[in-house]
Amino acid sequence: MDKYGIHLLTLSHVFSIRQLKLRCSRGLATRLTTDNVVDVLQLARLCDAPDLYLKCMKLVSKHLKTVEKTEAWKFLQDHDSWLELEILQFLDEAELRQKHRSREREAQTLYLQLSEAMECLEHICTDGCTSVGPNDKEPSKSKGPCQKFSTCQGLQFLIRHFATCSRRVRGGCTRCLRMSQLFRLHSSICDQPDTCKVPLCRKIQPKTQLEKKGDDARWKLLVRKVLAAKVISSLRLPNPIRKDLEPTRLQE
Repeated sequence: MDKYGIHLLTLSHVFSIRQLKLRCSRGLATRLTTDNVVDVLQLARLCDAPDLYLKCMKLVSKHLKTVEKTEAWKFLQDHDSWLELEILQFLDEAELRQKHRSREREAQTLYLQLSEAMECLEHICTDGCTSVGPNDKEPSKSKGPCQKFSTCQGLQFLIRHFATCSRRVRGGCTRCLRMSQLFRLHSSICDQPDTCKVPLCRKIQPKTQLEKKGDDARWKLLVRKVLAAKVISSLRLPNPIRKDLEPTRLQE
């Protein structure tokens, strides 16, 4: 393969020997370097070897600065501008894919955070946490922080502010608006409004249902994504915790 791999790939393509062509493509793919990648890329393009072609493209995109210093790259620029254009287009598309994946990861992180906030909101309003509890009982000062205390702490701060903010009647402030959005999000995903202890859940839900036809499509998408993140989050929990949650998931 080291001595005749390129020749065998060419002959196997010309004479349509599929198995030999496949073995040559795989063998050359394991022997790619920054010095020979441009030559192998040209051959893969001519011999219609897509797997080898893709391997070459990935290597070029990963080590472009080194490849640009080779004689093969300089020859390519002078004699095969179409292939150079293909490489540049591949690099642009790879960068776009990377940005898209980054945006998807950031969005998924946001949906998971909102899902956790919904769980903490129900926990605070049902059981109570360190400084905020349900309206029918005071929060226990002896109770320690919960497992998601960093999220719970921020929510408790927002709830206390929302309950006492003097500007809430006049339209509210940024924090009040944020808390209102969290209440609305909870109301949109809550399936037990009659027994739910989260404030405004039963008041917001009928209004949300009346406005459903004219509701913003982005808000509906957000609700679906948060629900999906809730499922993903429950699947990632350790087995003992997941067993405790199974009856609740079945009821839902």
